[in-house]
Amino acid sequence: MGLLGILVALGLLMWLAYRGWSVLLVAPAAALLAALISGEPLLAHWTQTFMGGAARFVAQWFPMFLLGGLFGKLMDDSGSITAIARFLTKRLGVHRTILSVVLASAVVTYGGVSVFVAFFVLVPMAREMFKAANLPARLMPATIGLGAFTFTMSVMPGTPSVNNAIPMPYFGTTTFAAPGLSIIASAIIFAFGMWWLGRAEAAARKAGEGYVEARTASVVDEKIREQAAPAGDFDPAELPHGKRAENAPPFSLAVLPLVVVIVTNFLMSLVVFPRLDFSFLSDARWGGTTIGAVAGVWSVIVALAAANLTVILVNFRRLPSPRESLDAGANSAALPMLMIASLVGFGAVVAALPAFAMVRDAVFSIQGGPLVSLSVAMNVLAGLTGTASGGMAIVLNAFGGDFMDLAKEHHIDPELMHRITTMSAGTFDALPHNGTVLLLLQISGLTHGESYLDMVMTVIVSCIIALVAVLILGSIFGSF
Repeated sequence: MGLLGILVALGLLMWLAYRGWSVLLVAPAAALLAALISGEPLLAHWTQTFMGGAARFVAQWFPMFLLGGLFGKLMDDSGSITAIARFLTKRLGVHRTILSVVLASAVVTYGGVSVFVAFFVLVPMAREMFKAANLPARLMPATIGLGAFTFTMSVMPGTPSVNNAIPMPYFGTTTFAAPGLSIIASAIIFAFGMWWLGRAEAAARKAGEGYVEARTASVVDEKIREQAAPAGDFDPAELPHGKRAENAPPFSLAVLPLVVVIVTNFLMSLVVFPRLDFSFLSDARWGGTTIGAVAGVWSVIVALAAANLTVILVNFRRLPSPRESLDAGANSAALPMLMIASLVGFGAVVAALPAFAMVRDAVFSIQGGPLVSLSVAMNVLAGLTGTASGGMAIVLNAFGGDFMDLAKEHHIDPELMHRITTMSAGTFDALPHNGTVLLLLQISGLTHGESYLDMVMTVIVSCIIALVAVLILGSIFGSF
């Protein structure tokens, strides 16, 4: 009965979340259902197990969600995202529309801007470019998706995304884990995605298919908002709040905060923190931890804080109301963080049930070794929950220690485990019910029937090919 309870609860969670119910309500309800069917005490699991898991996630990741929300909103209100996108598309020109949109999407998101913020700038820009190039609008989501939430989300070394950060405390790594493998995987995703889009463009031109104006969405549907929030790190409802600058900054100033994020993160991760004495962290006062367990998180926090300060300093006279922008950015972090925390709480209850031992045995009995079992677990949970970060947090909370022990036993570099984790969570998370997919399609004014096949190729198939390549290379050569 216990295993049945887990399966029923997970099915209910998936179905209600897809129907637009808030994960804040659905996750504890599903967790309590699993406990009820298993004959476990409900109130104890809700207040001790569920809330304990959710609270640990909030305590660990609140600074990063807060600073990330501020950064996205400040970059948007200052006009910096628009300036970067316009500069890149103008330089590459209409005859390279697809490449222009992919690169513009990649640059802003690799620098730490939330995809949900970027969408509201990138979609109107892409619409203008596609219209000028007479390309079918149905290719816009696949083009933006390739640049915004594939290699810049979970593959490129140093990307400050939540997806690239979550494995760090479990494996004692940084966002720059396995840089050589990360660059190879990013190149594979980019090359395959561009090949597919080029093929689709050629087929459309041969068939005489050109640009047809799509409907536009001025506001985010509440159902889409509920589905999107657990899949990202920014509440789309906060985008209209605050005040935007009337004039965008020059490209050099617009891109400066993105450079600050990457450079500061690199220096903190690999130069500054490794040279300082943090032995005091072993004291019970600081949780009895080590610098290896927190350096990655601290590096991203410092980088985002420096980038936020940079945006404000270079755009202080340009921002109409810095306080309103800061308020909206701070508020934007709350809903996504609490929704993912609720998913983590659900996973904590499931992991505490006696029947979960069967799930654990099934995961570790997968043939192919720890890397393969890790990859399968991440793919399955990210696909079922429709969120890479949520699926990743559930798996690592349940199995993180076990996978680290297996890494030591099989002499696997934790950096390789980190990269396999992020890449695996970033494949089947983009199934049709994924909030990021739904939001992008709504903003673009397109449907799954019109655009999803091309998205499958650019944001799922490309990532699977890269993951297989990293699994093979990592198994032969280890991490590099």
